[in-house]
Amino acid sequence: MSEAKDYRYFLTYSGVRMPLKLVEPLQPDELGNRNTYFRVTYDAAGRIAVCEKLVYGEVELSHQYAYREDGSLLHARIELGDEATEVDCDESGAPIRG
Repeated sequence: MSEAKDYRYFLTYSGVRMPLKLVEPLQPDELGNRNTYFRVTYDAAGRIAVCEKLVYGEVELSHQYAYREDGSLLHARIELGDEATEVDCDESGAPIRG
């Protein structure tokens, strides 16, 4: 049997930088009336570990984040359907362009 996750839920996000800035928190009992929402887990330091966009109950988009010891974003894996993109980030958390 799989371990239950401690999810938090959000209606949307703002901005374009990673990690995504999630806004408009939703309670679990509010999800039944939503076709689209974000499901998020956090690491022990309170940073977003995984952010998934659910559409009609299916994961459409997923962001998985790794951080440096100082808390800055080190790496992101973005999955959209069968496509995956790996993004390394500089010390400020900005994507490194290849």
